[in-house]
Amino acid sequence: MPLRSRITRQFRRLEKPFETYNEITVSRSALLSNFDYFASLLPSGHVLPVLKSNAYGHGIREIATILKARTFPYIAVDGFYERLAIGEVSDQSVLVMGAIRPVNFSRMSFKRTAFVVQDFATVRALGATRREVNVHIELETGMTRHGVAIRDLRAFLKELAKHPNIRVEGVMTHLADADNPTDDAYNRKQAATFDEAVTLILESGFSPKYFHIAQSAGSTKVVSEYANALRIGIALYGVNPLERKDPSYHRIEALSPVLALTSTISKIQHVEAGATVSYGRTYTASRPTRLGILPLGYYEGLPRALSNVGVVQFKQGYLKIAGRVCMNHTMIDLGRLRARVGDVVTIISRDKKSRLTVDGICRKHGLFNYGLLVGLNENIRRRIVR
Repeated sequence: MPLRSRITRQFRRLEKPFETYNEITVSRSALLSNFDYFASLLPSGHVLPVLKSNAYGHGIREIATILKARTFPYIAVDGFYERLAIGEVSDQSVLVMGAIRPVNFSRMSFKRTAFVVQDFATVRALGATRREVNVHIELETGMTRHGVAIRDLRAFLKELAKHPNIRVEGVMTHLADADNPTDDAYNRKQAATFDEAVTLILESGFSPKYFHIAQSAGSTKVVSEYANALRIGIALYGVNPLERKDPSYHRIEALSPVLALTSTISKIQHVEAGATVSYGRTYTASRPTRLGILPLGYYEGLPRALSNVGVVQFKQGYLKIAGRVCMNHTMIDLGRLRARVGDVVTIISRDKKSRLTVDGICRKHGLFNYGLLVGLNENIRRRIVR
């Protein structure tokens, strides 16, 4: 860990944290339970937990801290900056999957780090460092994004063989249609292409240890001759990426949501009948009304689409959002509930019986569950709970 990071970490320990109005809590027991479920799907294989995009909004440092209780080969992330963040709290090895400008490899530490490679420039840059480094080859099998095209694979393997400091430790691809609820044909086609490519890699003299093809959506669907690892992203956090009509939906329905988001009523406004609320005056009070003001808006991650139609939870009741969600504020109609300044309301719930789970909010309002989670601003404090 760089000296500056160590010093910063020590100062954080000495500081007394400010009290906050908004808070995200992440459940340790829920996360580990979800991890253990996916580990049970591959008793002799491996789970690679994916912590990219701030661990899907959950907090990369908090999730990496919790995962120290489990054993696995790599945490998977997108960028090297995420690898550095994990290094502040954990000694776990990290697989960097995203593209990196080749010029940067000469400036990076390869300690406890592996890189996904899929282009000649990256291989040559890593070779030029003359430092031992582990890589995972990404194959293009139908995602049409990153990956070595199968037609270029022989030439790519020849380039890798020129650099004895590069160790091919893994092979991966990414499924493009894993969440298709009615047709697995494209998944099977990609798996077959992957297996053919792995056979060629093995015949070329390489001995990879890890083979991973499936993400959360494909974890219960894809059959591969070689695959021995699962890259689990959103499902690790207790969110089902499949549609209810998908035959595999029930296989990951028992997962436990990990995240809850709460806010606090910071002020109460008393308004008369006929008063309008927020930008555009899209809400008109039909009666004398008590409005609670929440210091949380679309900058913090509450979708503006919930204006006038979304709700928050106070104790066992639900309070309607009144007017447009602002950048840093949201107004709620307190109705007859005796909420007061300082009372906490739930924005996203871990309770699967609540209307405000990630799935519940997204189904009700036509939102994208991944987008809702990664939209939660990093400035909201994350706290680990049981």
